[in-house]
Amino acid sequence: MSRIGKAPITLPAGVSVTVKDQVVTVKGPKGELQQAVHPDINVEVNDGVLKVTRPTDEKEHRSMHGLYRALMNNMVVGVSQGFQKKMELVGVGYRASSTGQILELSLGYSHAIHIQMPPEIKVEAVTDRKSNPIITLESIDKQLLGQVCAKIRSLRKPEPYKGKGIRFVGEVIRRKAGKSAKV
Repeated sequence: MSRIGKAPITLPAGVSVTVKDQVVTVKGPKGELQQAVHPDINVEVNDGVLKVTRPTDEKEHRSMHGLYRALMNNMVVGVSQGFQKKMELVGVGYRASSTGQILELSLGYSHAIHIQMPPEIKVEAVTDRKSNPIITLESIDKQLLGQVCAKIRSLRKPEPYKGKGIRFVGEVIRRKAGKSAKV
């Protein structure tokens, strides 16, 4: 039995879950999320506990069991607490600013990069003296948040020699030695 799949999800106060026609809707203080579920997977809500079950031990059912339980848990955490990611711009002259839902990045290219954020994501860019600019992204949808972070990071990935680029706060970049002098 899947360890992740068989773990029940306790619903916090203010969060309600409805299942109708294989679509699970989770409502909470921060918003509402929906997820379609495979017809073979059963989702039940009893006394503030969400439980995901599978019909057989086939490989396909086992893999979907843990997947849908994790997706439901992320939805419950998202509508109750929300998710936040912080990214750091490391490099001379790298800048970030946000106006509304538009993030403007200056990453050493000949032009500035403007990114239109989805309406579900709140963006904030902070630049303090003597420190790297930090972009803070908040959302109730973990999947969308990760996708947007990956898109921003792909604009200038951290390189292993000087460590310049866009990285998550606290992320450790493996550094390489570079050229060694001739003896």
